[in-house]
Amino acid sequence: MTGTGDGGAGAPGVRVERRGRVGLVTIEREQARNAIDTATLDALEDAFAAFAADEDIWAVVVTGSGERAFSAGMDLKAFAAEAAAGRSELPDRLGRFFRRPFPKPLVAAVNGAALAAGLELVLACDLVVASEGALFGIPEVRRGLVAGAGGLVRLPRRVPYSVALELAFTGQPVDARRAYELGLVNRVVPAGGAVEAALALAGEICANAPLAVRASKEIVRSTLPLEEQAAFALNDELMAPVFASDDALEGARAFADKREPRWTAS
Repeated sequence: MTGTGDGGAGAPGVRVERRGRVGLVTIEREQARNAIDTATLDALEDAFAAFAADEDIWAVVVTGSGERAFSAGMDLKAFAAEAAAGRSELPDRLGRFFRRPFPKPLVAAVNGAALAAGLELVLACDLVVASEGALFGIPEVRRGLVAGAGGLVRLPRRVPYSVALELAFTGQPVDARRAYELGLVNRVVPAGGAVEAALALAGEICANAPLAVRASKEIVRSTLPLEEQAAFALNDELMAPVFASDDALEGARAFADKREPRWTAS
């Protein structure tokens, strides 16, 4: 993890960069279509934990290197090798990683195929920017597996139920335009433009008060499965610290003074 500026660093398989207030995480296994093996998962966990704790980072973009794949999912060769050795930790670890709440806005820049665990990584993100050549699918049934790291749970919450079942049963992907029509993708951009468009979207988010943005994310995420009265109770609890914050007062003052606000995340 780099400390300042726009430089990049990271463990093998993952590149980590800072673009102002935005963190950029790139899976760099282009020769393996950015499939996730144990070392790559280790690096992803470290990168996300560091960005979650970094108060200078207000949003994060995740992508894959090259234009062929965002991520082809779990590295099946690594999984087979683990299974042959009497251990198969990778599926369970992927599931735990994708289920872990991330406190800041998370944007997926999908520049190719997002398949299996690659789509499950997309589904763990809040917003999705896709290039015109992107594909989205959960083909696990074609390999005798199931999309157990979130695909079967989150996909029906993002697209119509019958569409989620079709993707799960057939293993066939949908393209970026269809994913946009279904509501899975927020923006479709020309080939090669997903990362810059996602960074621009993250920049739009970072122009706003970070405490308010994070509380908004948590309210939407946490109240979605609740009945209305319980949802409002939790809504009131989560929004109270925002209204009591310095940034809330700064927003009102900036409006009155007709100037841009200066957020302090306090």
